[in-house]
Order: sequence, then structure tokens, then C-alpha cells
Amino acid sequence: MEPYLIKLDDLSSPEIADLLAEHLHDMHKLSPPESVHALDLDELRKPDITFWSVWSDDELVGCGALKELDETHGEIKSMRTKKQIRGKGAGKFILRHIMDESRSRGYKRLSLETGSMDAFEPARRLYASHGFTICGPFADYILDPHSVFMTIEI
Repeated sequence: MEPYLIKLDDLSSPEIADLLAEHLHDMHKLSPPESVHALDLDELRKPDITFWSVWSDDELVGCGALKELDETHGEIKSMRTKKQIRGKGAGKFILRHIMDESRSRGYKRLSLETGSMDAFEPARRLYASHGFTICGPFADYILDPHSVFMTIEI
């Protein structure tokens, strides 16, 4: 049995609001404002974004989202695991779910933006371990020394 459960989430629970507030706070602490690409609750509710929460029993442990850029290209958004659960597989679990969902939608490419600072190294390693490689800016992003862009053909 899997240790985690993924739920399609409507972003209405206080637990999700708290986790995303922590995420935004950390992103603003680590990056200059113009380099923070994390989305708030309202932005995550847009129709081109699908959002999932990750649970262990009745405890929220993480989240992730998939934004449709076009009919063949998706973007990972709002990947986050609770600090106390990091390194226990929840990030891999949601990443694999997003990759599987991207394939089922017929996407040919899945991309993401993450930070270039040392604090983001574990995230970059996670993505690289699943086949993502460094690429240039995509969609509306611009070259930014605080951002690392990664992609995978799926």
C-alpha cells in the first residue's frame, strides 16, 4: 500500500491555505520579488491549473499543480512538501503523479521553474532524478539569474 494519498483539491481547506502561505513566505524570503513565480490561492484556482494535495492518513503533507501551457506542454507549479516530511518520498509521489497526468493528457513536454540558490538544490536533484534537464526560459518566463528552468519530453 502506498504511504500517501493524492486528492484533487479545490483549495478550500485551511490546511492548504496554510501550506501555500508558508510556500509563498519562503519563496519571498529566498528570492527577490521579481523572481518569485509561486502562485497564490486565487491564481491556483484558474481553469488552466489542476491542483492536488498529498495526504498521509489525515495529515496534509504536500501539494503540487499542473498548468496547461498549450495542448502539448504542461508546467509543474506549487510543488511543496511540509518541512518535517521532506526526504520521505512525498515529493517523488506527487511529481510522478503530475508526470503520469501529463502523459494521460497527451502532453509531449513538461517544464518547470525553480530557484537557482542552494536552498533549491534538493528540488533540482529530485527533478533531475526523474529525467528533467536544464533548458532556457519557456512560456512567459525571461532569463533570470535566480531561476533554473527544467524540462522533460514525455
